[in-house]
Amino acid sequence: MQNPKNYRFSQRMPEGDNRDRMVCDDCGWVHYVNPKVVVGAVIGHDGKILLCRRAIEPRKGFWTIPAGYMEERETSEDGAAREAREEACAEIAIDALLAVYNIPRISQVQLIYRATLASPDFSAGPESLEVQLFGWDEIPWNDLAFPSVRWALHHYRAVQDRESFPTHTNPPGELGNY
Repeated sequence: MQNPKNYRFSQRMPEGDNRDRMVCDDCGWVHYVNPKVVVGAVIGHDGKILLCRRAIEPRKGFWTIPAGYMEERETSEDGAAREAREEACAEIAIDALLAVYNIPRISQVQLIYRATLASPDFSAGPESLEVQLFGWDEIPWNDLAFPSVRWALHHYRAVQDRESFPTHTNPPGELGNY
């Protein structure tokens, strides 16, 4: 955090709170640090699933669904569509919230949607080395970037032909650790 006016902060519990925060010693302003929201989509097309090979860290060279941090002043659906455009140069049609995953070790909440390609066109964006459609038996399971990618793929498969379904969460006992 930039401190252009040389504010002095200390770690303490603000009045009425229940945990320590960074608080300005001069004015009492509280600097809240909250989890990051990740948005993405499992994108189906002709019985296959679109995956991107990461061109950036973390996990460069591993496969993932198009996903990334939600930006300010966008809806989670708009963010998931933006990530598909950025990573796979793909336009998508979102139809349902597939899952909400919690990854506490890195303070993330992930909102993953079920989607289809709005057109058959896609290609690698600047954050992807390559983008490819995979049949279920072709998915590079040993080269998936994150545990939540595996969860999302399995949750997608369980509901891919269902019109409605309950939103999934982390598998029991799973917190996103490798």
